[in-house]
Amino acid sequence: MSALAVTQPAGMRPRRLTPARIGVYAFLTVTALFFLTPLYVMLVTSLKPMEEIRLGAILALPRAPTLEPWIKAWSAACTGLRCDGISVGFANSVKILLPSVAASIAVGSLTGYALSFWRVCGAGLLFGALMIVAFVPYQIFIYPLVRVFAFAGINNSILGIVLIHTIFGLPTMTLLFRNYFASLPQELFKAARVDGAGFFRIFWSVMLPMATPMLIVAVILQVTGIWNDFILGLIFAGRENLPMTVQLNNIVNSTQGERAYNVDMAATLLTALVPLAVYFASGRWFVRGIAAGAVKG
Repeated sequence: MSALAVTQPAGMRPRRLTPARIGVYAFLTVTALFFLTPLYVMLVTSLKPMEEIRLGAILALPRAPTLEPWIKAWSAACTGLRCDGISVGFANSVKILLPSVAASIAVGSLTGYALSFWRVCGAGLLFGALMIVAFVPYQIFIYPLVRVFAFAGINNSILGIVLIHTIFGLPTMTLLFRNYFASLPQELFKAARVDGAGFFRIFWSVMLPMATPMLIVAVILQVTGIWNDFILGLIFAGRENLPMTVQLNNIVNSTQGERAYNVDMAATLLTALVPLAVYFASGRWFVRGIAAGAVKG
């Protein structure tokens, strides 16, 4: 009995709802409404015909839902002189996205691996320079890069915009992978060296398979950043390769006569589908990878 008495908790039981907890719930609720209300307005507006939109009931559910605005936004909305819809921009964004994500992650992971395990001459200086460049506004580099790319003959091309996204994604990708690889035991690297594995063999067979969470984080960050990019795609992609965000801007700003708000909202949601799908599909991996990469820097 005495042993049981010792193990029993003493004092008053904690209250389930405290002022602090109520404040946290209130803050989270307001924050959720702040972000979800515009999404709700876009969704219901995209499903309304213009007759309902003219009534001004912006929060009301559609009385006669229709997918016609979505169809028009995808295949018939005017993006300037052409009325091919936003589907053209979707195809261009995919052509830009896939090689840009693959190249930036490949170069960043390889650089982070080299800075973590190999005694590269001037590695600290190189890493410091990459971090400084990462915090410099990229708008500063636009005009010099335009001149360099024009001289090289790759401006206004898919190759040019892929190189741009690879260059600007390199500092962040290097930092992520360098921190993640630095958190791994050095014994793995030393054992692979004893077995005779070289630079690329260790990277491909040992380090990269262990970096799955960080690869997911890198994919999410790059897909979101590259897909949502506007200014770089507008300047470097060329008129025939304009990404979806630029086409969306053209749809919204090239309307003559009555503005079709339902078509604009549908085009906006179509543009946002890819980043949303990536987040919902791999959100738990994002948190796990960020936590793994924050262990050691």
